[in-house]
Amino acid sequence: MKKNKTQNGALALLPLFVFIFTFLGAGILLDDFYAFPSPVAVLTGIIAAFLLFKPSISDKVDTLIKGCGDSKIMTMCLIYLLAGAFASVTKAMGGVDSVVNLGINHINSEYFPLGIFLIASFLSTATGTSVGAIVALGPIAVSLADKSGASLPLIGGSLLGGAMLGDNLSIISDTTIAATQSLGCEMKDKFKVNLFIALPAALITVLLLLFFGFNSEVTTVVIEKGTYEWINLLPYILVIALAVAGLNVFVTLLTGIVVAGIIGLAGTDFALLGFTKIVYEGFLSMTDIFLLSMLTGGLAALVEQAGGINYVLKTVKARVKNKRSAQLGIGALVSFVNLAIANNTVSIVITGSIAKEINDEYHLSPRKTATILDIFSCIVQGILPYGAQVLLLLNFAGGKLGFFDLIGNTWYILFLFLFTLVAIYSRYWDRLTNKFFKV
Repeated sequence: MKKNKTQNGALALLPLFVFIFTFLGAGILLDDFYAFPSPVAVLTGIIAAFLLFKPSISDKVDTLIKGCGDSKIMTMCLIYLLAGAFASVTKAMGGVDSVVNLGINHINSEYFPLGIFLIASFLSTATGTSVGAIVALGPIAVSLADKSGASLPLIGGSLLGGAMLGDNLSIISDTTIAATQSLGCEMKDKFKVNLFIALPAALITVLLLLFFGFNSEVTTVVIEKGTYEWINLLPYILVIALAVAGLNVFVTLLTGIVVAGIIGLAGTDFALLGFTKIVYEGFLSMTDIFLLSMLTGGLAALVEQAGGINYVLKTVKARVKNKRSAQLGIGALVSFVNLAIANNTVSIVITGSIAKEINDEYHLSPRKTATILDIFSCIVQGILPYGAQVLLLLNFAGGKLGFFDLIGNTWYILFLFLFTLVAIYSRYWDRLTNKFFKV
């Protein structure tokens, strides 16, 4: 389809704004940003594109289908399915419970914030979901604070920070999958670059929590011991190790699913037929993000053909002077979209193609760009008062924890932001990472 000159410019972006404002408006109206199905919101944008853009219906249908069926989009969607299956099988065979109980059983009262941060970090990295980590640990964290007299804001902030750490780093996280596929880079390379930013932030957070724990005065709490099996941690460790080693992501996730299935079958957590149903349930759990990614790919193709992507690039270029400002521009772009729709994965899916164009235009490193895209979306998501993560934590606290108290104690997100700026503006950081990781 040829670009229509009358559609070049802001008008070509209108269908994208229809999608965003439909999703945003429904979230505000319903007081729940997850009540209105995001794939349906994308459909409103597609309808707007069909009404606004002038080429024939058949041309627009062809463009939509090509966008939906793009190889990167389909790869992303298949990885989502396998990630969902892995998360479902490991949870069914007791992996999540073992991680939580292993950590809780070995925490001393004065180090509750530190322990919660470490458990949430591992759990969200292993399962790929910050929301899942908060759901699993939130009630426990609030109970520990109540019984021990420890700072609830500090424990809540530690939980939120640890959950967002894993969401950002995990190779089976929706955000990581979307970012790496959008930029066309390997997960292991993005993980290494990401780790070089996230690890210093995490270490400083750990040291501060250790210091506060050493100097805190809390009541000793007898924690009810939960059961755990070391072998239930094996699938998580295996998947992380294989991903970092560079094994193909499909093979990595399939291996994790099979190993988790064998452990579950051996431990009689489920039968063979039950295993297949759990795998399918994992597929179904990814239906929303699968359809969202596919339909957004089609919408992006329509907007691109109408000149919308070029308009954004020209607008960005007018403000970008060098590679550093290009990287910061990508971070700002995904941040603003995340502010609008309160969903970090959706934000990356929406801005991924634009980030790729900017990346190629300024000859940036796809690995680093994917990292920046993922980090900025997670930072914004972690501090949004209407984001799922914050809302869940405030709900678990039952009115005993305020938003500003929570965010003021989420130290990890602050340090992550600072180290990301260092990574963007420091030439020494680039030389060090290129030498250390050979990327």
